[in-house]
Amino acid sequence: MNSGATLSISSLIIASSLIFISLFFSYYQKLNLEKETIIGVIRAIVQLTIVGYLLNFIFGLKNPFFTTLLLLFMTINASFNASKRGKGIKNGFLISFIAIAIGAFITLFILVASDAIKYEAYQIVPIGGMIISNAMVAIGLCYKQLLDNFKNKREEVETKLALGADILPSSIEIIRDSIKTGMLPTIDSMKTLGIVALPGMMTGLILAGTSPIEAIKFQILVTFMMLSTTSIASFLACYLAYKGFFNERKQLI
Repeated sequence: MNSGATLSISSLIIASSLIFISLFFSYYQKLNLEKETIIGVIRAIVQLTIVGYLLNFIFGLKNPFFTTLLLLFMTINASFNASKRGKGIKNGFLISFIAIAIGAFITLFILVASDAIKYEAYQIVPIGGMIISNAMVAIGLCYKQLLDNFKNKREEVETKLALGADILPSSIEIIRDSIKTGMLPTIDSMKTLGIVALPGMMTGLILAGTSPIEAIKFQILVTFMMLSTTSIASFLACYLAYKGFFNERKQLI
């Protein structure tokens, strides 16, 4: 196998003609997505180019401080986006940050301690980005489920409170359902790995010249770390967020 995959600028330019397929369908079906598509393409190119040069710089430094700083930046950004998806969740940003940070830290700590990866930018940054992004999506789903359940099951919760139950027993089914909602997409994706489609991590390694057997090992590692971070983040987010639905007198707001 080749030691790595390369892509010439000319090949990339020719491949960019694929964009016109999307533009054609948008125009033909009067979807009015041409502007959004073009803006999305331009943003993707600019953002990925900037990130590429930034990562190239950070990888060259080989400095744990800058690596940690970048992980912190990604966590803050992910927390902000997760809190936006959960409008109505009290202290959504802080809760998201705590959940994502702890989930990512525990997972990365175990991976580094087990010598599965090294605390070097070229390994930590892409892996950290994957688990932080996955946790962000899971928390967003948890928030949505919490908001929907507390709205739809308001009478049920109030009845339990009226009968003398504390806020946790009154909300436990809602919390569990929300945690389950956050975890299910990751669990479902595990069931179809290698059958429906080759996962991104595995595909990228194969394209880079890694043998399929080695690529599978890394994909299994990625799958386990995704599940771990999603579980921790969903659990923490739901148990920290549910209290915000009650006032100081333990009444449902």
